[in-house]
Amino acid sequence: MDAADLRIFESVARNGSMNRAALELHTVQSNVTARVRLLEEELGAPLFHRHHRGVELTAAGRRLLPFSRQMARLLDDARSAVKDDGVPRGPLILGTLETTAALRMPNVLASFALAYPQVDMVLRTGTTASLIDDVLQYRLDGAFVAGPVHHEDLSTEAIFREELVLVTARHIRSIAELAQAGDVKTIVFRTGCSYRTRLDIVLARHGLRVSTPLEFGSLDAMLGCVAAGVGVTLLPKGVVATAWRDGRVAMHDVTPEDARVDTLFVRRRDVYASTALNAFLEIARPVATPTPALVLA
Repeated sequence: MDAADLRIFESVARNGSMNRAALELHTVQSNVTARVRLLEEELGAPLFHRHHRGVELTAAGRRLLPFSRQMARLLDDARSAVKDDGVPRGPLILGTLETTAALRMPNVLASFALAYPQVDMVLRTGTTASLIDDVLQYRLDGAFVAGPVHHEDLSTEAIFREELVLVTARHIRSIAELAQAGDVKTIVFRTGCSYRTRLDIVLARHGLRVSTPLEFGSLDAMLGCVAAGVGVTLLPKGVVATAWRDGRVAMHDVTPEDARVDTLFVRRRDVYASTALNAFLEIARPVATPTPALVLA
């Protein structure tokens, strides 16, 4: 059993097909089939159930799979470490919250692209829960998420601190006025967003009843619905500033306990941190300054 055998096994398991694995690995199906059969003979157990639609892992195959993925990751890290000559270059795939992308990333990305044009940067947005899962599954090199985060496999670093505010239609002068409207509809990101949970807590503190939330994947869509009086949301003050200045929405302070949230950068502890990643974080850290204060009317 060697690294090539495990890579073939992992590809077959992920694709559910010898043929698709062969296409992915740029080889012929007979070679894949033969290598899998030899691996099964060496281990003394069948790794796949064969059927007309493809293959499925056996119990033994499921036990082997995490080890094969770990080996593949270690080999990739070894190659990256050897090729890393201290000059940031190559792929860098990061994730971020939608709000962090809008508020914090533009200046960071512009500075990074100018300083390190040889890095192929990809930035994906998602909720805290989905981004953490993508990091844990090695789909992202790291991600900006809402804290706190406690996971033994993750390294965390506080990069930004945000101040959350309750956002309502402009005619709502105080949180107390919301109680007069009966049930309050919340405008939120998809399940897995930590701001969503905090919004429910804020409203509960004021004795407000919450109806079925409206879920969105777009910050602009959320603010548009709030401005139209459809519901309320909880967002970083800096994200809402323009809509507030334009008179489209109202912002309401919440308690310091509910308002303060750290945006953390998380990455797997067992993954090699490339020069490109370290260079990106060096640029992101100086931007970690407080959002300018806004005086609410």
